[in-house]
Amino acid sequence: MFFKAFILGIAFYCCYYIGWYLKTQVYNDSLDFELSWSEKQDLVKEAFRDSWKHYEQDAWGKDVYKPLSKTGKNMGQYPLGWIIVDSLDTMLIMGLDEEFKTAEAWVANELSYDFDYEVNVFETTIRMLGGLLSAHYLSGNDMFLDKAVDLGNRILGAFDSPSGIPYASVNLKTGKGVKNHVDNGASSTAEVSTLQLEFKYLSKLTGESLYWEKVENIMKILDKNHPKDGLVPIYVHPETGKYQGNLIRLGSRGDSYYEYLLKQYLQTENQEPIYNMMYQESNRGIKQHLLRKSKPNGLTFIGELERGIGGPLSNKMDHLVCFIGGSFALGATNGEDLLTARKSGSWDHLKEEDMMIAKEITHSCWKTYEGTATGLSPEIVVFNTNEDAKEDFYIKPLDRHNLQRPETVESLFILYRITKDPIYREWGWKIFESFVKHTKTPDGSYTSLDDVTTIPSKQRDNMESFWLAETLKYLYLLFDDSEDEKLPLNKVVFNTEAHPFPRFDPNPLFKTGWSREQVSEQNDKIVNQDKIDESVGEKIKQDLEQQKLAKQEQEQVAAPKLENAPAAAEPAKPAIEQLKDIEKSDEQQAAEVGESDIKERLAKGENVNQIIEELIEKEA
Repeated sequence: MFFKAFILGIAFYCCYYIGWYLKTQVYNDSLDFELSWSEKQDLVKEAFRDSWKHYEQDAWGKDVYKPLSKTGKNMGQYPLGWIIVDSLDTMLIMGLDEEFKTAEAWVANELSYDFDYEVNVFETTIRMLGGLLSAHYLSGNDMFLDKAVDLGNRILGAFDSPSGIPYASVNLKTGKGVKNHVDNGASSTAEVSTLQLEFKYLSKLTGESLYWEKVENIMKILDKNHPKDGLVPIYVHPETGKYQGNLIRLGSRGDSYYEYLLKQYLQTENQEPIYNMMYQESNRGIKQHLLRKSKPNGLTFIGELERGIGGPLSNKMDHLVCFIGGSFALGATNGEDLLTARKSGSWDHLKEEDMMIAKEITHSCWKTYEGTATGLSPEIVVFNTNEDAKEDFYIKPLDRHNLQRPETVESLFILYRITKDPIYREWGWKIFESFVKHTKTPDGSYTSLDDVTTIPSKQRDNMESFWLAETLKYLYLLFDDSEDEKLPLNKVVFNTEAHPFPRFDPNPLFKTGWSREQVSEQNDKIVNQDKIDESVGEKIKQDLEQQKLAKQEQEQVAAPKLENAPAAAEPAKPAIEQLKDIEKSDEQQAAEVGESDIKERLAKGENVNQIIEELIEKEA
């Protein structure tokens, strides 16, 4: 009897998986036909609908969904709307009206934040507050704004620290901030500096300045630490407002600090230049200290400084870092298409360099997909820089999983919008095909993977909310061929969870309420002056020094000119190979001397040495 039952069980199991395989194969085969981008976009929508349908059936209202076991759970006593709220704007963008109405009703009737539970301030802000605000923006339903105000008010208690740097967590019932339970109580730098878009937009919608003031005060405190070359350690302590440790990276706990410097500037229609200044400083610091090339094929990557500036560079790069390609492109163009941006009066060789870096880093991120058996990227790669390396990167055993992260497809979307180069769509389509082939479960939902280097890859029993909120949203927008472009990049800004907010003029109600310390700026200039690259920068420094010695009576005038010259970043390896290294540094250094016509003369091909000699002769 037992043997018979065993045989029947095996037969059922085999039939089930054969059926799944055939079903999946039919679906995958459909991807092989020549489809229009509109049809490909529809398949992305179908993947969302499949994921959502199974979540509704198995775990409706729950914060965590396990597709393999078909179960779900809440993170606290009651649901936070972790998956539902995070997905609202994706449904609106995709035109999934029926699904949206069901979710909207759940938020209106079931969602409450009035219970005794600690939540992470950052995650709750970017997913829940951001999701509610973007749902309000796209739908116009004030119910979402009311929920956002209630949640925002509960989060505010986290800011009541001695320094003004928010605690890592907050109790939703009491509004009391709670220190990080690890890392000596320090908060993540990225987490405290990735609340600004959400709370500033909440101020814009409500007219309440408190939200604005709380989050911009964080930026003031962080900048008061005088970060060297715009690069910051990944921990800051809420008790002191001082950075903790030396580790600098654009991966976890560091990433969105750099992302939001630029996006704060864009969100308020370029009316807050202080954030552009901070962004440009960090941009130069990234290129000078973190940007490298792999061996043997020269892939551009961004490493980590475990001991801070001056220490050795680690070649480890998180998938999270792949947002930076899109960020560089946004910073160079302000969200305009590349042809329009290049015609603007502000376009220069540095922006051209940033665009090339954006393309090269995004290409490297794509290679981490293409270079695995599944066609999906691992969580972390380590790039090779040894001359005898045979592969550009390798993957450690504990880093082989894939959580369906969005950062690469986010950059593909941004770069396609800006350049219109179809290669970014092609890469995005191949990534989507791999998601379908390897992360789709036997019953048609989607989940994460345990190991991208083997086939078949073992599936993990968890679907992250950002699969619905970000990854599928960016893929859908990447393939969009609508006559009226959805969410144009020069009109909206996406928060770090892909929730779109409109850009707005903060005047007359709001304005930047702080300024950078003068001593910090002066110190930065002095420090940066020592970093002028040796190829041309040292020559200019020597010439200027000779000029000062020859004109001692004007020493007090000449010295400020030297101090006021911002440093040229150490040549970024990828851009240097395509832009002439010396000419670029020459142009930047010459411009720093203060002559308005230097750039034009260099553009005409004049020799930098001749220009310097003329300047010195003129000053003499």
